[in-house]
Amino acid sequence: MLKKDEALNLPEPNPRGLRVGIVGAGLMGHALGAIFAAAGSSVTICELDEAMLASAPQRIEATLKAASLDPNAANLTRLVSNLEGLDPETQFVTEAISENLPLKQELLRTLEQRLPNALFATNTSVLCIGEVAGRMNEPERLLGTHWWNPPYVMPLVEVVQGVATRPEYVQWTMALLKAVGKSPVHAKKDTPGFIGNRLQHALWREAFALIEEGVCDAETIDFVVRNTLGLKLGAFGPIENADYVGLDLTLAIHEHVFPALSVATQPQAVLREAVAAGKMGAKSGQGLLPWPPGAREKVAARLNQYIADQTSKTSR
Repeated sequence: MLKKDEALNLPEPNPRGLRVGIVGAGLMGHALGAIFAAAGSSVTICELDEAMLASAPQRIEATLKAASLDPNAANLTRLVSNLEGLDPETQFVTEAISENLPLKQELLRTLEQRLPNALFATNTSVLCIGEVAGRMNEPERLLGTHWWNPPYVMPLVEVVQGVATRPEYVQWTMALLKAVGKSPVHAKKDTPGFIGNRLQHALWREAFALIEEGVCDAETIDFVVRNTLGLKLGAFGPIENADYVGLDLTLAIHEHVFPALSVATQPQAVLREAVAAGKMGAKSGQGLLPWPPGAREKVAARLNQYIADQTSKTSR
């Protein structure tokens, strides 16, 4: 255990040769392992579920192929079925288990005892970092790295500073993420949903409200967004847009439309009723939209190609 005010002796934030641990080989975990391995890190992925562990090599290879990364990078990943299999000299660990606060808390409490020299990151998309660190003896060793799915094509990673996180660990992590080809941003305040998900779910809240109020159906919501906001947001964000049209006009619009916007502090009934009826979306074949067999795969392919096309344009 570190002495009070003693910092970790972290290496240079260079992925090559870095000892990286990933806990969880699911949708995000296996992909993060592939990204770090492709950048030259020595990666150990821990997964307790036998079926998930058995399928990990194929999924890692598929991710490397989809990201146009060296498939031989899969040889730099080691798969283990328990925490004891993690290298005791691991330097950077990302937990990518299910979004379950007690499980994350217990995992990190165990990890900090087993890995005294490691900096820890949680890939939670909404939980406060301070809450996730709630059972740690050294919560300053935890920060958030919220990767967006699919992580091998989405460039942005939100680096979230918890109340106890040492600022130098944030800077080190941002430098490391830049070195693996990502675009990190610093969330300076530990708030639920961080930056991107707060913006995204504010839009979703209004979308559900419009359906519930009978203004339009679900298909119309998506059509409107794809053909208005979706076309513009890649060119400029909401603050630049407000400046562009004029803050005086923005103020006038807000004064008129804000009273009509949803101020719900709980999920809308239309969402609760769909879930209660077993309409979970793509995974159940029906949500607010129909999802016939093969539809989810087609949407995933369309999304990945669109993101790849957009990021290639902005990188030119």
